[in-house]
Amino acid sequence: MSFSLAAATSAQELMAPQSDAPADDGLITIESDSQSADNVTGVVTATGNVRIVYPTRGMVATSRQAQYFSREGRLVLSGDVDVVQNDGNSISAERVTYDLNDERALAMPSIGGQVRSTMMIRPDNTARTPLTP
Repeated sequence: MSFSLAAATSAQELMAPQSDAPADDGLITIESDSQSADNVTGVVTATGNVRIVYPTRGMVATSRQAQYFSREGRLVLSGDVDVVQNDGNSISAERVTYDLNDERALAMPSIGGQVRSTMMIRPDNTARTPLTP
């Protein structure tokens, strides 16, 4: 089962067919074994083999569960979360909370575990003043 989210403000908008929706900056596609939407709370829950594609951000994520909080613009992935970006950056964690409005993520490990990140450091991002010991 899959559907696409285009910066919707209610769960009812999320359940509308998206097959003819133009590709816009807010389009997110969620695939999973099952999905449910609550029109009262505006929360969409995807469970089992979750795969999220966010093309305009060059991001693909997988997890066991994902919840999209449409009113807050927040996406919470939990259970064996892997996020990979086109530029080579990646993160693996037990839980990742992503604020779509601020483009900020918070990754949390499992109990006794760690978060793992891989980042591409580009030469154009070097410090203007070298570090001194």
